[in-house]
Amino acid sequence: MAPAPHSLLSALKRCFARPYAGDYMGLSLLLIGYILLQALVTPFHRLFTLDNHAIQFPHAEVERVPLAYLFLYALLIPFTSILLFFTLTRPPAAWAKIHVSLLGLIVSLLLTSFLTDVFKNAVGRPRPDLLARCKPAPGTPGDILVGVDVCTETKGHLLHGGWRSFPSGHSSFAFGGLGFLGLFIAGQLHVFRPRVDLARAMLAMAPLVGAAMIAISRCEDYRHDVYDVTVGSLLGFFVAHFVYRKYFPPLRALACDEPHPEQSEGVRNGYGKLRDEEEGQTPYTPTERERERTDSDRVPLRDRSEDRRGT
Repeated sequence: MAPAPHSLLSALKRCFARPYAGDYMGLSLLLIGYILLQALVTPFHRLFTLDNHAIQFPHAEVERVPLAYLFLYALLIPFTSILLFFTLTRPPAAWAKIHVSLLGLIVSLLLTSFLTDVFKNAVGRPRPDLLARCKPAPGTPGDILVGVDVCTETKGHLLHGGWRSFPSGHSSFAFGGLGFLGLFIAGQLHVFRPRVDLARAMLAMAPLVGAAMIAISRCEDYRHDVYDVTVGSLLGFFVAHFVYRKYFPPLRALACDEPHPEQSEGVRNGYGKLRDEEEGQTPYTPTERERERTDSDRVPLRDRSEDRRGT
C-alpha cells in the first residue's frame, strides 16, 4: 500500500530538519552531475586555423603538477591541515568544527570542479598545444578555418582535451582547496583583527601562494595561457569564499572562528511550524472576536504619551 502524500512529505521534512542533511543531498547531486559530465559530455569544438601561433606550442608529456600531485596539494594537504589544527588546539566542540570545516572543503572542491567543467565544455576554447594534440591531416590548408574533422589523433581524451582550455581546471581546483584553507586559517587565527602579528597573516597567505604557483605551472606547460589561469583562479577562490561564508561568519567578526549554528536550531527556536505539522496538530488560530478584543486593548503610542502628561 502506497504511503499517503502528507506522510511522505513529513518524512522528507524530518530528513531535511536534521543538521546538514540538505548539504549532503546537494553534495551527492553534485557528485552525480560531475560523473555524468565527465562520461557523457564532449566540449564544443571551436574552429581554428593551422597558422594560428597561439595554438602551435608543443604538448608537454610530463606536467610540472600532474593530476595526482594536484589532489595532494589541493585536497590532502588542506584536509590534513584542518585535522592537525584542531588536534593541536583542542577547542570546545572540536568534532563539530572538524565536521563543518571538512564538509566545507569537500563542497568547495566539488562545486569548483563541476562549474569548471561546465564552462570548459560550453566555451570550447582551444589550448595552446591544440595542433600537437590534433595532428592535422597532411595537405590541410593553413589559412582557412577548419574543424575537428581534420585531426588524425585517435585518443579521444587527448584530442577532446584540446578544446578544454577555458578556464584552467588546475587553477580553479587549487584555489578551491588551498583558498578555502587560507580562509580557514585566517578565521581561526583572527587575522583581520587590529594589530595582528605578521606571522599569522603570512601563515594564512601561504596556501594562496601555493595555489598561485600551481596556476603558473599551467602556463609553463603550455596547457593554458594567462587568461585561462586568471579566470580559473578567480573562479576557484570565489567558490571557496562562497562556501566558507556558508559555514562560517565574516573574517572580521568577533567569533569568526566559530561555525554558524546548526540548521535545525532555527526549527527548535520557533522559526517554523514543522513540529506541529508532523504531529498532525493544527496551529491555533484566534477567532474574530478574540482578534477584535486584542485590537481594542492596544492603545496608540500618542494616547499613552498624552496620558502620562496628564498625570
